[in-house]
Amino acid sequence: MSGAQTQSTNMAEFQQLLRSSKNIIAVCGAGLSAASGIPTFRGAGGMWRKYDAMSLATPEAFAQNPSLVWQFYHYRRESAGKAEPNAAHTALALLSIPSQRKGVAPDATFSIITQNVDGLSVKAMDKVLEKHSNKGLSPLMEMHGRIFDVQCTSKWCKRVEYNTSSPICPALAGTEDAVAAGSLDLDIPVADLPRCSKCKALARPGVVWFGEQPKELDTIAKLVKAADLCLVVGTSSTVYPAAQYAEMVQEHGGKVAVFNLERSAGDTEADFLFLGPCEKTLPEALGLAFAVESVGRKE
Repeated sequence: MSGAQTQSTNMAEFQQLLRSSKNIIAVCGAGLSAASGIPTFRGAGGMWRKYDAMSLATPEAFAQNPSLVWQFYHYRRESAGKAEPNAAHTALALLSIPSQRKGVAPDATFSIITQNVDGLSVKAMDKVLEKHSNKGLSPLMEMHGRIFDVQCTSKWCKRVEYNTSSPICPALAGTEDAVAAGSLDLDIPVADLPRCSKCKALARPGVVWFGEQPKELDTIAKLVKAADLCLVVGTSSTVYPAAQYAEMVQEHGGKVAVFNLERSAGDTEADFLFLGPCEKTLPEALGLAFAVESVGRKE
């Protein structure tokens, strides 16, 4: 990022900026879902003693060992299926509702650009919409796909379907326990791995892997170009192209507010920096803490 003057941690000052903004985007990463129990897989953790999780998220890894990759993604599917949105997801969902946004950013548009594949932002939207109309609902772009999408590997078919089955196939049942223990030695025959429901060819997780093009890039480029405020939520800003969006907003005169648990790459250039759990800092900074609480409250 570049172009920032004095960095602020003042929420009241940020809320003044929020009220005067016209086009707001939120660029979200794995830290957004951390409080929901979704592992980030980055850095040293104890879960992966034998395999680098990031190296499994490639077409080459799947071609070499589809059994290993499917065990990894089965674990992630099971984790996402059990997870619930946290307060940060809910705050962003509320900001997506015109009637709720009116009180904090009355003249602004808002869009969510998420790198997460866990579907928790969508689940948060659904919960919010139980109490509010979806008229004028802001767009949500899942640029790296969805963990519950299953894609056929046949070049003649390429069918993509949404599948939340648990387990997705009998052979993967229980393998999530081995993954959690850091052991992925079970060699499942390819014939027993998930298959396309249409042509029966081998299926793969329908997420965007390293080396593949993210989704909706043209739409995202237009939103970034128009944005005068970028909220960076729970991302270390290391994976491109999302890592460059905040800097692009600043380059055309917009402002950037970072919400992260700890310091991250480039945040010294942010206009606002709010460190701490984003499920606490984000609702407060957006002035939506009470509204977030009301979403989870039973009538």
